[in-house]
Amino acid sequence: MERKLEIRKENCPQNHKCPAVKACPVGALCQKDFEAPVIDYEKCIACGKCASVCPKKALVIERLQ
Repeated sequence: MERKLEIRKENCPQNHKCPAVKACPVGALCQKDFEAPVIDYEKCIACGKCASVCPKKALVIERLQ
């Protein structure tokens, strides 16, 4: 079953440096200033490490059908 990382911007406070950016082992997340992170789907392996460190649960791994 495939998985895909999604950002729930409504959960992201966008007032801090996102800890998930540093947690990503393949550099698939980037953040400009304090905006919500952006996902590079070409790099993302949907491992879930970023989602596990997101303090507001704004990053989630969705299972695709």
